[in-house]
Amino acid sequence: MLSAFGNAFRSPDLRKKIGFTLFILAIFRLGSTIPAPNVNLKRIDECRTLAASGDAAGLYSMINLFSGGALLQLSIFALGIMPYITSSIILQLLTVVIPRLETLKKEGGQGQQKITQYTRYLTLVLAVLQATAFVTMARNGQLFQGCDGVMYDTSIFPIVVMVLTMTAGTSIIMWLGELITERGVGNGMSVMIFTQIAAQFPASLWAIKQARQGANAWFVFGLVVAVGLLVMAAVIFMEQAQRRIPVQYAKRMVGKRVFGGTTTYIPLKVNQAGVIPVIFASSMLYLPVLYALFQPDSKAAQWIQTHFSGTGQGHQPLYNLVFFFLIIFFAYFYVSITFDPVEISDNMKKYGGFIPGIRAGKPTEDYLGFVLTRLTAPGALYLALISLIPTIAFVALGANGNFPFGGTSILIIVGVALDTVKQVESQLQQRNYEGFLK
Repeated sequence: MLSAFGNAFRSPDLRKKIGFTLFILAIFRLGSTIPAPNVNLKRIDECRTLAASGDAAGLYSMINLFSGGALLQLSIFALGIMPYITSSIILQLLTVVIPRLETLKKEGGQGQQKITQYTRYLTLVLAVLQATAFVTMARNGQLFQGCDGVMYDTSIFPIVVMVLTMTAGTSIIMWLGELITERGVGNGMSVMIFTQIAAQFPASLWAIKQARQGANAWFVFGLVVAVGLLVMAAVIFMEQAQRRIPVQYAKRMVGKRVFGGTTTYIPLKVNQAGVIPVIFASSMLYLPVLYALFQPDSKAAQWIQTHFSGTGQGHQPLYNLVFFFLIIFFAYFYVSITFDPVEISDNMKKYGGFIPGIRAGKPTEDYLGFVLTRLTAPGALYLALISLIPTIAFVALGANGNFPFGGTSILIIVGVALDTVKQVESQLQQRNYEGFLK
């Protein structure tokens, strides 16, 4: 495997792609540390310290995770990649219900390019809305609860400049991601998410060590790393697991040539939905907390703060129970709209394909739906359990919600790493080198 990495750097073309990717990521991380105009850095550091000690930033944990901590620094890249992720998910869902988008999706390259353009426009709209919301919260002292004074000037013009700066930062992030996709290694947006999440790993691990005082601090730290490696191995196993449904294509004559007669398979992954159900569930649980944030004096808001604030999650069983079942629900929901047994059955029938032992047409649709439903059950349960690992760590280790080997972070890191390694390996094999896995 080490020799394969050496071969990757010996190839001039691949070496340039890796170097270009690292250069863009360095710019990305630099922009995540540069504050937006009108931000009081000294006060921001004080408020972040208070938020970390009290876990007051739990409401924004998902967005702060994808921004690599840039959100709570109010940097020019404070919104991170989250507006683009949200717009991509929205367009993907709208493709199912809007015939025009569904037609564009089936047109191939040109249609996909048009959908990408719509995604960019929607990303800018969401960036303006999110930037306005977070700047307003920072101005009113709600971004860091009980901590104000993070801006030098709270008049309208500096606020507008901050919103425009963060929106422009989101546009630059989109451009950097497309540069990595075109001239670098792997999917640019995924690699940038990977970078932002991995950047917080050292601080999260060190926070676990600092939470334990005394002689057993290093023992707990080593135990956490060992458990984390086991969790990572389990995630890799589940992400690679798939059910292969065999498909046989009948022979057919076209002119004087014979086509078909081959055997292939349909790969159905155990985790067909990826990390999307976790993002959906987290977003849904933010809605009642946002309501409580703007209506703090109502009885409903007080009940929500007690049971659904997302802070101190180890002591909120109702929050964790709802989160668990929402992930399972959205796993089934997302798989049902992204995998269409009817379309696959029609395509197989059109090209003379059939599943051995299953008749073409409606029986094939029913069989694919039955297999997918049973296969989604362990995948959804796996996603829900992995997402609750930080809560277990909070109770067992006092990790203060910063346990890195679980939840959305580990799912994204493993998924993106596997995808990037596969792309590099395919380029190595094109140059007659051995891949990473012999």
